Amino acid sequence: MSFYKNKNVLVTGGTGLIGRPLLELLLKEEANITCVSLDKPIDLDKRINFVNTDLRNFENCLNVCKGKDFVFNLVGVKGSPKMCKEKPASFYVPTIMFSINMMEAARQAKVERYLFTSSIGVYHPADIFNEDDVWSTFPSENDRIPGWAKRVGELQAEAYEIQYKWKNISIVRPANVYGPYDNFDPENAMVIPSLISRASSGERPLKVWGDGSPIRDFIYSEDVASGMMKVMELAYNKPVNLGSGNGVTIREIADNIANLMPDKCEVIWDTSKPSGDKKRIMNTARAESIGIKPEISLYEGIKKTIEWYNSQNVNLDDRYNAFTDKSYL
Repeated sequence: MSFYKNKNVLVTGGTGLIGRPLLELLLKEEANITCVSLDKPIDLDKRINFVNTDLRNFENCLNVCKGKDFVFNLVGVKGSPKMCKEKPASFYVPTIMFSINMMEAARQAKVERYLFTSSIGVYHPADIFNEDDVWSTFPSENDRIPGWAKRVGELQAEAYEIQYKWKNISIVRPANVYGPYDNFDPENAMVIPSLISRASSGERPLKVWGDGSPIRDFIYSEDVASGMMKVMELAYNKPVNLGSGNGVTIREIADNIANLMPDKCEVIWDTSKPSGDKKRIMNTARAESIGIKPEISLYEGIKKTIEWYNSQNVNLDDRYNAFTDKSYL
């Protein structure tokens, strides 16, 4: 029997990049699913109980946690480095409120198991990100405010284990996640969705910030969702990196996207613009030790994402409105 069969499972932020594949995987496991978001997609499966509510309000959090066995807390504000630099409060404040409210509501509701979604942004610049190095360093200056916002959520989990003996709180730190249902707004998206959006809309040549040399660790959204389910099933309570463990340059990413376009797409580099940290790769040994390993290759994942994006019969503004909650910005 499936571990999740007939379990009452809450997924916050369930209509987003990681939430959608997580809902699909939980449906296959025959869980009783409640999804919370401010936006309900028209294609959401009717077997899912959808709740439209604002989780900045603690009473709303209490209501959605009642009667739940497991909570996957994915809710957050999705934005680019540019957005975090120009509107840091719009990221920091809701992120803190989501974290504090949801974990406390789940505790009061006596939820059995809880998963907190942290971020690669908690790490200090290093060639390899090791889970146990976080608290001896500070987040990168490029991720200072988002990184601290997520660290606060991790500290909350630690405080609850100490005071309330609640050990079944899992923490995952996804790498650079991409896939369908991402934020594809060209001005505020991360690198892969931004380039896909701009290239698909006909931008020629495709102009990219920096020199393309930074190395990043990318993971497909469905692989993250699958890893989350494994961590929850094991009630694993040490932070777990969810990444590929492999580095790829931004230049390779841009070239892959350009080559997957139906016409010739030239890429040019604006070296007057910043490139960000030189290298950010996850150590995935801990994830692998508990049976978590990505299955979708980077090329396959980008191809699937482009195909999904181009299958959406809406214009760029509609896509942004459909897949990004702007009420927090």
